[in-house]
Amino acid sequence: MSKQNWLPFIPIAAVLAIWQIVSVSGIVPPFLLPGPLQVISVFVSDFSLLIKHLSYTLMEALIGLSLAVIAAFLLALIMDSNQFIKQSITPILLLTQTIPVIAIAPLLILWMGYGLAPKIVLVFLTCFFPVTISLLGAFASADNDALRLLQSMGAKKWQLYRYIKIPQSLPAFFSGLKIAASYSIIGAVIAEWLGGDAGLGVYMIRVRRSYSFDKMFAVIILVSVLSLLLIKLVGLIEKRALPYKKIF
Repeated sequence: MSKQNWLPFIPIAAVLAIWQIVSVSGIVPPFLLPGPLQVISVFVSDFSLLIKHLSYTLMEALIGLSLAVIAAFLLALIMDSNQFIKQSITPILLLTQTIPVIAIAPLLILWMGYGLAPKIVLVFLTCFFPVTISLLGAFASADNDALRLLQSMGAKKWQLYRYIKIPQSLPAFFSGLKIAASYSIIGAVIAEWLGGDAGLGVYMIRVRRSYSFDKMFAVIILVSVLSLLLIKLVGLIEKRALPYKKIF
């Protein structure tokens, strides 16, 4: 690994070192701010339990994210092809983003119970907007000259999307998908806070009640790492789908 590849890890190592020093020095009591070494010991001791809860949360996130991507793609196509529908639905889309997710979660639990359904719906609602808006913006900014050229050659409407609008929208789509991927894990954990029998959110609530802050920090780090891995996975898919584009 080259020196340049190591550079992003230097600030992370510095933060971990400062965190450990503050924890062991007594500036903050260790039970309130457990050090990185304590958190690592939690990963070792509770590994099987964390993996069990992680698999449940990941399943909720991936199902909700997949449904959100499919629905966002279909809605963006419909809205872009019909200006009346676009002008009618856009205010509703914007309005949904003014409602806090944490306020919707209790209602979903009341309506759908404590099973898998309300968690998937909350992830869906969290991920749906960024993908839809990314696609709508990309469709609207498609190359007009290329569109007119195909229209002059007698291309049908679906051909305009197949050959111009959809290919040109892929970079924006993947940008929105990266945001949605990170939101999916957070949305699943928030939904689990309010009820359920498995998942990282449920695990977090249980350890909080027992004041096991080292275990809470372990979950926080696990959620962050999982979100980063999903973003990295989307980046790898983007690199395969768009080999000509430089991926950061």
